[in-house]
Amino acid sequence: MDTFQRVKLSVKTDYATRAILGLASYPIDGPACKVEDLALVSGTSANFLVQILIDLKSAELVTSVRGKEGGYRLARAPEKITLGDVWRAVDGQILDSPALNDEQCPEVLREAWADLRDSINREADEITFAALLEAARDNKEMYYI
Repeated sequence: MDTFQRVKLSVKTDYATRAILGLASYPIDGPACKVEDLALVSGTSANFLVQILIDLKSAELVTSVRGKEGGYRLARAPEKITLGDVWRAVDGQILDSPALNDEQCPEVLREAWADLRDSINREADEITFAALLEAARDNKEMYYI
């Protein structure tokens, strides 16, 4: 029997990144994207997506627009939003291990965990949604060639 647990990305973070990528395809000063439309693009329910958008709004990654033409849009340009921003907005600190603060954990392991956490954060903060959107566009163009 496999007793090891895998480190997993939460479903909430997965859908949050899909939502931000979906919003990144809209002009930042254009009309807001309706939750139902964004849910279709993200592959989740509108109700669950609203919960995620509340977290993203609290982190000032999205803004909401009220009214008949209401919905959501990015709060900043896609080149100013990283995968790390979204991940931390939804799940908090990336790779938050109790071992990092456990005096009983050997120092060499605490340092290794801290290095791994810092590496993941650094990498996640280098990936912008503008770059992801560009890569998605390039993939579509390559498909049709």
